Amino acid sequence: MQAKPISDPWLSFLRDIDEFVTDETHFHCLGGFVVTVVYGARRTTSDVDTLSLVQDVPGLLEYAREGSPLHKKHKVYLQEVGVAPIPENYEDRLTEPFPGTFKKLRLFALDPYDVALAKIERNGDKDRDDVKYLARVVPFDLDTLRKRYEEELRPMLGIPEREDLTLRLWIEMIEEGRESSS
Repeated sequence: MQAKPISDPWLSFLRDIDEFVTDETHFHCLGGFVVTVVYGARRTTSDVDTLSLVQDVPGLLEYAREGSPLHKKHKVYLQEVGVAPIPENYEDRLTEPFPGTFKKLRLFALDPYDVALAKIERNGDKDRDDVKYLARVVPFDLDTLRKRYEEELRPMLGIPEREDLTLRLWIEMIEEGRESSS
């Protein structure tokens, strides 16, 4: 993955976080931030979704969350995602799209298949648009998507039959998109 250089408001926002943290801090990023900032989708997002603040940095969420002074300054905010279906071995596939950009902050992006699968339970319009976009620009190998879902995500889902249907619909949607662009 070759991400474009990070630009404002993200760069300034993340630099302020970099100055706030005292030790090396890792964010495992997903969602719209990864789809737009890392993969270049032309849609807006106003938050950095992170799976966890890997090191529990005291006061960081209060400093950078929605409604905080930092949010008011930059118009973007940090969102810790508490519940999202993430494939079991996602950490093995993390990439660092902006290495060396910050002194203490290190951003790691989920692999595009993992980003898509993290959206499977919610499956809103924006989620489907993101999946279609990633499937086109990566482009997705549908066997990889299916295998990762079945082996790493499905066993952890509360209602796997519902997400089985969602995955089938997504694959049909992706295939239809490929046929119409041919």
